[in-house]
Amino acid sequence: MIFELSKTKSLANVFIAELRDETKQKDAMRFRRNMERIGECFAFEIGKTLDYTATETQTPLGIAASVALTDQPVLATILRAGLPLHQGLLNIFDQADCAFITAYRRNHKSGSFEIQLEHIASPDLTDRIVILADPMLATGLSMVICCKELIRKFQIRELHIVSVIASTEGINHVRANLPKAKLWIGAIDEEMTSKAYIVPGLGDAGDLAYGLKQ
Repeated sequence: MIFELSKTKSLANVFIAELRDETKQKDAMRFRRNMERIGECFAFEIGKTLDYTATETQTPLGIAASVALTDQPVLATILRAGLPLHQGLLNIFDQADCAFITAYRRNHKSGSFEIQLEHIASPDLTDRIVILADPMLATGLSMVICCKELIRKFQIRELHIVSVIASTEGINHVRANLPKAKLWIGAIDEEMTSKAYIVPGLGDAGDLAYGLKQ
């Protein structure tokens, strides 16, 4: 299943346009906040697919029929770029457990690169709904490597992948390697550069949110 926000009437598309805008990108706080707001929009959309249990709420004047999530999801992200998007999801799923993954591109002199997964800090994901957020889905290599490691370690019940901008190549790679995952994408771009940056994309989300890295 692929859900693409750009094909819907959603305020998230206004936030995505601001993320792409090279002038507005100069304001790192605004960039982070827009990423966070998009995460909130995704949380509402994902919430429509989850199960709810009937319950009751005591008000000052009586009892109201209510609902509660049957199961709280676990929110996971890949550091560091994923943090603002993760926070947006956490603003809505505010009782969720969280997992954090450290992974990065190890570049070679030839211009090629490999994904190095370093560390996972996670609760037990067995029989849990997992929502893994990373703002950019370029080649899809890091997403697949991280998800496969989680699947190797835990019997995950349901996997949701959230990205703001994805390439067609990245989507195809994820679908081929994680056929049961549900994809929640802000917008899909067709092209990538030789260094695997999405075009038109928005640049390096981590650098725009937190400053240039060495």
